[in-house]
Amino acid sequence: MVSEAIELFYSYAHEDEALRNRLNNHLSLLRQQGFIRAWYDRDINAGSLWAQEIDAHLASARIILLLVSPSFLASDYCYGIEMKEAMRRHEAGEATVIPIILRPCDWEDASFAKLHALPKDAKAVTMWANRDAAFTDIAKGIRKLVNQLNGNSPATSSEDTTLRTKGTQKERSAGEKPMQSAPTINTPALKRAVDRYYKELEGYRGKADYELALRSAFQNLLADTAHQVKWTLIPEQTLDSGVRPDGVLRDTFDLKRGFWEAKGPKSDLDKEIAKKIASGYPLTNTIFENTQRAVLYQNKKRMPTEFDLQNRNDVSDLLKQFFTYTEPDIENFETAVQEFKERIPELAKALLAILEREYKVNRRFISAFDTFAELCRTSLDPKITPDVINEMLIQHLLTERLFRTIFDNPDFVRRNVIASEIEKVIEALASRSFNRNDFLKSLDRFYVAIEGAARGIDSWSERQHFLNTVYERFFQGYSVKRADTYGIVYTPQEIVDFMCASVEEVLQREFGKSIAEPDVQILDPATGTGSFIVNLLHRIPRHKLKYKYQHDLFCNEIMLLPYYIASLNIEHEYYAKMGEYEPFEGVCFTDTLELAEGRQLPLFVEENTERVKREKDAQIMVVIGNPPYNVGQVSENDNNKNRKYSVIDQGIHDTYAKDSKATLNTKLYDAYVKFFRWAVDRLQGRDGIVCFISNNSFIDQTAFDGMRKHLQKDFTQIYHLDLHGNVRKNPKLSGTTHNVFGIQVGVGITIAIRSSAHATQRLYYYRVPENWRKTEKLVFLRESHCITGIQWSELYSDERHSWIITGMRPEFTTFLQMSAKNAKNAKTLDTTTIFKNYSLGISTNRDGVVYDFNYQTLIKRVEQFIDNYNTEVFRWIRGGHSKDIDSFLSYEKIKWSRNLKRDLRNGRFAQFDKDTIRQSLYRPFSTKWLYYADILVDERGQASIFFPNVASEGENAVIVVGGYGRKEFAILASKLIPNLNFYADPAQCFPFYTYNEDGTNRRENITDWALTQFQTKYGPLVTKWDIFHYVYAMLHHPQYRERYAENLKRDLPHIPLLHTREAFESCVQIGKQLMNMHINYEQAKEYSKLEWFENEGVPFSWRVEKMRLSNDKRVVVVNDSLRLGPIPPECFEYRLGNRSALDWVI
Repeated sequence: MVSEAIELFYSYAHEDEALRNRLNNHLSLLRQQGFIRAWYDRDINAGSLWAQEIDAHLASARIILLLVSPSFLASDYCYGIEMKEAMRRHEAGEATVIPIILRPCDWEDASFAKLHALPKDAKAVTMWANRDAAFTDIAKGIRKLVNQLNGNSPATSSEDTTLRTKGTQKERSAGEKPMQSAPTINTPALKRAVDRYYKELEGYRGKADYELALRSAFQNLLADTAHQVKWTLIPEQTLDSGVRPDGVLRDTFDLKRGFWEAKGPKSDLDKEIAKKIASGYPLTNTIFENTQRAVLYQNKKRMPTEFDLQNRNDVSDLLKQFFTYTEPDIENFETAVQEFKERIPELAKALLAILEREYKVNRRFISAFDTFAELCRTSLDPKITPDVINEMLIQHLLTERLFRTIFDNPDFVRRNVIASEIEKVIEALASRSFNRNDFLKSLDRFYVAIEGAARGIDSWSERQHFLNTVYERFFQGYSVKRADTYGIVYTPQEIVDFMCASVEEVLQREFGKSIAEPDVQILDPATGTGSFIVNLLHRIPRHKLKYKYQHDLFCNEIMLLPYYIASLNIEHEYYAKMGEYEPFEGVCFTDTLELAEGRQLPLFVEENTERVKREKDAQIMVVIGNPPYNVGQVSENDNNKNRKYSVIDQGIHDTYAKDSKATLNTKLYDAYVKFFRWAVDRLQGRDGIVCFISNNSFIDQTAFDGMRKHLQKDFTQIYHLDLHGNVRKNPKLSGTTHNVFGIQVGVGITIAIRSSAHATQRLYYYRVPENWRKTEKLVFLRESHCITGIQWSELYSDERHSWIITGMRPEFTTFLQMSAKNAKNAKTLDTTTIFKNYSLGISTNRDGVVYDFNYQTLIKRVEQFIDNYNTEVFRWIRGGHSKDIDSFLSYEKIKWSRNLKRDLRNGRFAQFDKDTIRQSLYRPFSTKWLYYADILVDERGQASIFFPNVASEGENAVIVVGGYGRKEFAILASKLIPNLNFYADPAQCFPFYTYNEDGTNRRENITDWALTQFQTKYGPLVTKWDIFHYVYAMLHHPQYRERYAENLKRDLPHIPLLHTREAFESCVQIGKQLMNMHINYEQAKEYSKLEWFENEGVPFSWRVEKMRLSNDKRVVVVNDSLRLGPIPPECFEYRLGNRSALDWVI
């Protein structure tokens, strides 16, 4: 209790008296406790001189409340007299002024606008849905100030508490953890720093008036003041976004707390600020200044008051507002999780630095970390790296609070078998100097919003959406590479509902069973947040739930964060239904595909091992879930490639790959395919159901013909619901708009049923309209409920195991095959195809290194790459080959690939050889120089026997066919080595000649069998060159390409034989002329009707910037100064795939 109550003065307009009275009521407790005594003009006694009374109390009050409203601003006395005197006393440090925003008005440019206003976010009281809540917030703010004035806070003086921003931290309700306290400024020390600033500026007067000189004074001022709050000023630090402020202020955890940008005194500060904002400057807490004036941005908003840097008080106010700023709580959940995602990389980086530092000096932590890492290596992945262990620790640290609070489970760390092990490592980390609570205070603003949103969620489906959103955003922000590896994306509830309801329907219809039956054991192999198991729990009656929960439901998860969420999510759902807590022992922290390897591993901890053993012994009848969707890691440089699994991979090799007619089958080893193979094996020949939502490229792409064949052998009924969304096939679609997962690949739901009661196999298919948006697809699933709500079409696969045969012509397969995998692998020319050999274009895996338009530039870049690579080889050899290669390598200067890593592992050095530089047709009608040497070029394919030397380019030719699966067929001839992605996706090459790699032993690639077919049809004078040209003509024939468009998407071309010799000879001549035109296009006569058009208002340049066509496609825009036209419309009629020749060049 204070010895004397603090006087509080109300400055208000009489129109607001009712609101003032309500505020006064909310301050009653402060009055009754003796902390304050409030005064306002109604306390003036009759007969008193009212003006003198007001002046006297205004002069004696220590707290002055400005009750701001339109009436207050319109009052000459309130605004013109009382407010001015209040601000004078405030700036002199004699009183504290608090603006209270009662009603909406234009107050942001008033002189008091720089002060921290109440209620929170300066939201007018009358705009609150509950005005009592607004007044309560005001009362708490005033109580906080009273405590500070009475010496019950860390503030050093009343002045330290006055100039807080609108974003200052808010009060917490009882029992909640307080947020990070705002830093405090020592007033005398600040005054000395400001004095030094002005003295330093005075030293520059008349000598320098430009930015680089003058900014050092403000830099020193910031550095001095930063020292008081234990921040560090780092000049000109480049941020991850690429921008480089003049100063970045970081706290003791290396987290960014503020930014500073200086400009010259003669600059237009507002224009400079606009430029910086446009370039992506952060605005969380940022000063822009030019030694004359300063502008402060906080919480991405420009503060209403500018600061005159010629005024000492303004400089002090600016620094206090800047250095005492704490980011405000976030009220909106979606905003919170989005900002949480954006902030996580910085927090994770800071934590990683702490982990690495402690691993060098903290013996207890080193021991705990090594023990935990060994546990992970023996249980999860023998090649697990310290980086992955650090990831797990960081995930745990950043999210553990949410698991306790959202699920109201304070014992989570103790109860969860995995969390308790990780907590041991965290405790060792904190044993020396790291304080977990201090570090995590900066996350309070996110946690509060997320926790508040969770408390308001009663709906079961909304709670699932909430958890999934937090989960997905966390990984998008923190671990993009892990998201790439595992295809992290949560399953919308409409999909989960549809799949679970469909499984229930199939169980009842096919097997006379139900999800709730004791003998129906269910496994989700990649559970994520546990959505499928939770949905199933929701469907099981309570009198059967306990047994199912304890014995029949299983799920696995390999990543820590989703494993935590799944455990708590499932346990919470059980508690909500049964009213009692029971750990879910069906969830395992393990790699599902690793379990198929058959090795006896201790799976993390004993309890987890027991869970895994129980799952492996279970007679699984239903496999349901959302397996990883990705198509392998994007780059070897990411060091996050999918693992190899010897048993599963061998199973795919012996079934799906063995029975495929495709030559390129790497897609068969995508993660989702491995899960299909695993699921079939997991049923162990028993009747059952596999229900997956996954990448659905397997339903129509040629590479998956063997997979389709075996799926039909393994199951008696297959339903596939095609949800489309393949942006790569249809560029008009948007992944975020049209795909149910917001990804680039097509997605579908597969329900595969094995029932011994059925003797025949049935295949059912339904496709939603391709242009449907995600929301429309989810509504469709919700309204359909399950598979009985869909009008399925029955499909009949052909002899090539194609399922989607709409538009395909059956006679296509009777034509002569250009080639086939078995012909390519045959020992002789005695095959029943036109061409013996064919190959993909070359795959360098580093086009940016080995390709260039400029010969000399290419040489310099390749020599540098070889130097960098050989340095790594030396380092590897010296290191004794003891380290895991992925962790050993440096990824900064070298684009690594699987083959380049293999060469390094084998100690192979690269040597520059100028003679290996060749010309290559990189894209249609676009030739580049190519460094065509082993090691640097990953997969040379058969190019070394198609074009072994420059001489072969003069006599040989290849027909380059666009990879089937394209939206539109493409064909072009070349006398140069083609690139793998010639048409922007894989291209197959059919040469006329093949050679030995040294250029000897030239042999014709068209088979004798094909020659016999043509000579039998058209006479003995037909030559193999005739056949080559005939094939080229036929592949360009408009009717052929239109009639067999669907076939050409799924298979290599088949060539029909025309009925008459005359037609054949005509095609030979057309093909010969076309081939000559396409190969020798650079020798063609120049089109004479083009003209150059110059823009006289722009300096002339021949430099090509980004060449493009005008909107009407009549002019080629070379750069701002130069155009070429008019372009004849005929240019766009000849198309290679979906582009004209001119489009390819541009």
